[in-house]
Amino acid sequence: MTFKEIATALGKDASTISKEVRKHRIIQYGKANRTGSDCDKAPECRKQHMCHKTGCDFYCATCKTGRCEKRCSDYAQTSCEKIDKPPYVCNACERKQICRFNKYYYRARHADNSYYSLLKECRRGIDLSPEDLDTLNKLVTPLIKNGQPVAHIYANHGEDIPCSRRTLYDYIDQGLLSAKNIDLPRKVRYKPRKKRREPPRMEPNYSRGRTYLDFNRYIENNPGISVVEMDTVEGIKGGKVLLTMFFRNSSLMLCFLLENLKQETFLDVFDWLYEELGEEIFQNTFPVILTDRGTEFQCPSAIEFDQGQSRRTKLFYCDPQCSWQKGALEKNHEFIRYVVPKGKPFDFYTQEDITLMANHINSLARDSLGGNTPLDLAKLLQNGKLMRRLKLKRIPPDEVYLKPGLLKKQNT
Repeated sequence: MTFKEIATALGKDASTISKEVRKHRIIQYGKANRTGSDCDKAPECRKQHMCHKTGCDFYCATCKTGRCEKRCSDYAQTSCEKIDKPPYVCNACERKQICRFNKYYYRARHADNSYYSLLKECRRGIDLSPEDLDTLNKLVTPLIKNGQPVAHIYANHGEDIPCSRRTLYDYIDQGLLSAKNIDLPRKVRYKPRKKRREPPRMEPNYSRGRTYLDFNRYIENNPGISVVEMDTVEGIKGGKVLLTMFFRNSSLMLCFLLENLKQETFLDVFDWLYEELGEEIFQNTFPVILTDRGTEFQCPSAIEFDQGQSRRTKLFYCDPQCSWQKGALEKNHEFIRYVVPKGKPFDFYTQEDITLMANHINSLARDSLGGNTPLDLAKLLQNGKLMRRLKLKRIPPDEVYLKPGLLKKQNT
């Protein structure tokens, strides 16, 4: 087949086929001609004593031990003129069995092996000089050891990092940086979720008309309405807990320290927010709340209405054992665990400590926000009174610290 026919069959350009053949063809040296040399000028050559041996009467071209290509400046290797034009190889030549010239062949297996060898070779090592790697290490390692996620680091120093995010993870995994895998906030694999079939349950009275299905219907009928996810985080059983609220539109998270999980304690914080912000600002800030079915939230009327029975918000519940329905808040709880590990109590902290932790969390740049922080968006989307009353302020990017030492430093 011609190169054009092959190219048509493979959907490639004819020049691509030509380059592939010439790049990967292999040589098979032919036998010397009748003079003993494969030089093109050997039949007429009359040179002698090129090896500096005395007493030899033979022409150098007929010497069986001589190497004309190494000793003669006029050496020109004999070659078939067909090799210099398509197809550049002898695969289909009818004279290849009797030809004494050097032959060229294209072998698919050899070409394939050569390609993969080059592919592996070019990917070995790292594409950074020792000086660039040292600069990268000095920039990235201190920030990782401060508990900052890689996404936050790239959002603030992406222009100074000479590699992609995936490559940076590879450098850490290979031990090329001082930061190790154990320093990364999160390096685990999830097992695939299993769907469990459970018998239908009777909806309790408090959740009727407030289920997750009702929530979806309400959102469809009120597009663009702000949704706040709400939950609690326990330290140890019977100790202080955190009440968390997460704004879907800005990823801002509010944290309140509660003495216990009783409904009265939760409602005190909720009523305090209502009084501090005022009816109009509160209704605009918390129009819809989605929470789980914890006992502390099983008082929907006390949450939705004030003492004068004026509606202040709309409350909905997730389905049982379906925390993923408010997954954004659950994911954000991981940042809390960077500072206060699971099983550690909140009893030794004050609301000022919790606010400081929330400010560091809300100052993390997020991929989902286009490299911005929740506080950046909250300044545009939330009422300024909320920011002032809750003492929310942005932490400089390189000062963000998400390790247990954050609150220890504050307390000392």
